[in-house]
Amino acid sequence: MARQLFGTDGIRGVAGEYPLDPATAHAFGAALGRWAGGAAADPEVVIGMDTRESGPWLARQVAGGLERYGVRTRFAGLITTPGVAYLTRTQSFVAGVMISASHNPYQDNGIKVFDHSGFKLPDEVEHALEEDIFRLRAEGGEPGTRDLLVDESLDETYIDFLASVAGASLAGLTIVLDCANGAASHLAPELFERLGAHVYSLGCLPNGRNINLNCGALHVESLRGSVVEKGADIGIAFDGDADRAIFVTSTGKIASGDHVLMMCGKDLLRRGKLSSKEGEPLVVATIMSNLGLERALEAAGIQLVRTAVGDKYVLEEMLARGAMLGGEQSGHVIFREHATTGDGLLTALQVLQVMRNSGRSLDELAGDLEIYPQVLVNVRVKTKRPLKELPPVNEEIRAAEAEFGEAGRIVVRFSGTEPLARVMVEGPEEKRVQQAAERIANVIRSELGGV
Repeated sequence: MARQLFGTDGIRGVAGEYPLDPATAHAFGAALGRWAGGAAADPEVVIGMDTRESGPWLARQVAGGLERYGVRTRFAGLITTPGVAYLTRTQSFVAGVMISASHNPYQDNGIKVFDHSGFKLPDEVEHALEEDIFRLRAEGGEPGTRDLLVDESLDETYIDFLASVAGASLAGLTIVLDCANGAASHLAPELFERLGAHVYSLGCLPNGRNINLNCGALHVESLRGSVVEKGADIGIAFDGDADRAIFVTSTGKIASGDHVLMMCGKDLLRRGKLSSKEGEPLVVATIMSNLGLERALEAAGIQLVRTAVGDKYVLEEMLARGAMLGGEQSGHVIFREHATTGDGLLTALQVLQVMRNSGRSLDELAGDLEIYPQVLVNVRVKTKRPLKELPPVNEEIRAAEAEFGEAGRIVVRFSGTEPLARVMVEGPEEKRVQQAAERIANVIRSELGGV
């Protein structure tokens, strides 16, 4: 049976509306409390949140539900999603809950949950929680809350861990941070200043409603301007819960997750830390990563393994293959030696380490990746049908594949959450790429009633 509440990244929605209304949030806490009671003696759960105005009341509802089953709560307050994952797996918590909707606007929120391993709950556990949530909601009653006091030692523990991973000092480096007015707003400046860098901060004045608003990893325009203006060595942009990072070079060029996978993959290979179960060095990415990444890794003797879009699928493939590095073009990067999930702060430290190890600037390192022109066309459709049932679409795709050969790549897929068909085409020339993408998109519109 398909899950009705949990998506690939927890429960998401508009705060205050189902499924993120008070009753459902409380029922989630109670269902998790019932599960936790069977998973450990004297269970304790850690809760963290980003800066959205709805975070505190959602955290109180979850804690109130947990208390119904005698589960104790420690509240980390404002902390990143990977920070909650780290605390959950390294301390005695049976589970960790993060209240965040990542890169979404402030009106949205979400509930993510990790078990003691630091990984997201298995599908079967989420399904069991859903059944309990529906049962508890049906019973009715006024949901109870619990007041929460921030345990400041928790985020200090997380920062200590990151500092230990950094190793060497960052003295002499000038860094501009854009924290998206989100979870990293106080953590990131503290971390990089502690390591000796000269830090300028943007997006570090959250007011509950400005998270991700024209700032952060999805909006790097201000960061680019600041990096160039201040003559900084690097700019780093996080999203609302800081599980991703996008970089800006000293000359204002953007370095995406693909650049990070290329740079860090080659550095890990050099240091003998890119092994896999097969014994061959490999990196895991999604079908959206640029063909240039595949070519650059291949030239270095590294295999690129692709998955469906979503860091969940990247992590599953990494675990199956014993891979140490994987991630997405969007900036979610998983360094399995250190973490169980994407961590923007950790990713930034790894990139800075590559710069130190190589003695090269980010501009020079990023220049090793030739980005192939990539066009993405979203086609709104009235219905979704398997591509194999659409011969004209397949014929157009095959024609484009024949045109580009090994110098191009075509990916056509349906969105999992919207009535959209996504057409992605890569190739050596932007004009030809655009034309091929439009031809495929037009056939889809014709076949599926695009609007």
